[in-house]
Order: sequence, then structure tokens, then C-alpha cells
Amino acid sequence: MQLTTPPLAPKTLHTLNSLGILTLEDLRHTGAPTAFLLLKAAGLTVTRSTLWQLAALLRNTTPQALCLSEKNRLLEAIRNHPPVDVFPPQTEMEAFMRLALQQAEQSAALGEIPVGAVVVRNGTLITAAHNTCINSCNISQHAEIRALAAAGAALQNYRLDGCDVYVTIEPCSMCASALIQARVRRVIYGAPEPKTGAAGSIMNLFTNTLLNKHTAVKGGILSAECSSILQRFFQNKRS
Repeated sequence: MQLTTPPLAPKTLHTLNSLGILTLEDLRHTGAPTAFLLLKAAGLTVTRSTLWQLAALLRNTTPQALCLSEKNRLLEAIRNHPPVDVFPPQTEMEAFMRLALQQAEQSAALGEIPVGAVVVRNGTLITAAHNTCINSCNISQHAEIRALAAAGAALQNYRLDGCDVYVTIEPCSMCASALIQARVRRVIYGAPEPKTGAAGSIMNLFTNTLLNKHTAVKGGILSAECSSILQRFFQNKRS
């Protein structure tokens, strides 16, 4: 069933549609708390009544019919919700991921594990970096750490509010922690890392409610290409 106005306000309906939430089933799949936070991230002014309306739609009732305990559960879900953001268009994300892949190729040429990262703000490339752990004899020199350091120097600020980081492989716990501490707005990664990934594979630091909640995460951008460069690297090492 298509979402309509009424009961939704016209601006709410328009923004939901722009986010790909067109039907009641879309809203059910997204969930009322997440949809509410997406509306906020998209720049719409939202209030608790917006949240009540979304939840009421999913219950086939009216906002007035929601009891106090239901409203409190919704507010608790908002407080404990992982960071949510609206991500750039697919074509833009793929373009910046290709720049990160170029950095990964540079790593491979140096005999380093091929991981690349770039930092972007408002659609503009700020810095790019790749792994140098082996050649620098420094385990901290992962692509993400080096990209963050270079971006901080370029922007003259250790906090990278409003910046996005594209990285070819799911960040490890060290890099995930640094990305969170830097207050990066969004992390977009390519392939999952089942052995060390800290954005959902072995743990998810980005959803830990005990940490600062600033960074939204999206994976799977050019995943096949990002995974392939790693596979080729290790195959060559074994041969």
C-alpha cells in the first residue's frame, strides 16, 4: 500500500519518497525509528508527533491511540539507535571508491596489503592514502589512519566533522575507533573483512551506544573489485 497524505504531512511524504520509502511495506522494513532519523538526516524538521505518526501507520491505528509505554519504547529506540545518515548517490560513491582502489593498487606495488582510503568533504576530495605498515615498520599505518592524519593537517582540525571516508575494505577495530574519534560523518567501505572487520563482521563499533555516535556506515560499494585486489595480492604471495 502506498504511503499517502493524509495522514502524513506533504513534506514528510515527499522526503520519505526521496529516501526510497514509498509504501507501507517499505516503512515496515525500515522501521519507524530509523525512518524518523532518516527524515531528520535529510534535513526535515521533525518532532515527536512525526515519530508517533510513523509508528501509528505500522500499527494501523492513530497517533492518539498509542499508549504511553509504546511512546516511551519508541523514544528509547531513538536514543539507542546507531548513527543514521543519507548517503551520496551510488555513482558518486563508486567514483570515490575507485580513487580508493587506485590507492590500494599503490599499496600492492610496494608489497603492502592493498587497502586504500580517501577523505571527502561536500563532494570534494581532501586526501588519499594507502597502507604502509610493512615499509614503515609501523602497525598503525593503515590506510584509514594515514588518510585521517593527512585530512586533519589539510583542514587544520583533528575533528573531521562533515567528512566522509571511503575505504576499500571494512575497517578493523583500530581504524573504526579512529574514525569514530575523528567524528567522521560517514564511512563507506567496499568489501567486508570477515576476520578483522569492526563494522559488522566480527563486531560493530559504530553501533556501540557507549561510544560517541557520529559516524554512519555503509558497505558493499564496488565490493567485488575491492575483494579482488586483495585476493590477487595474496595469490601472488603464495605463488
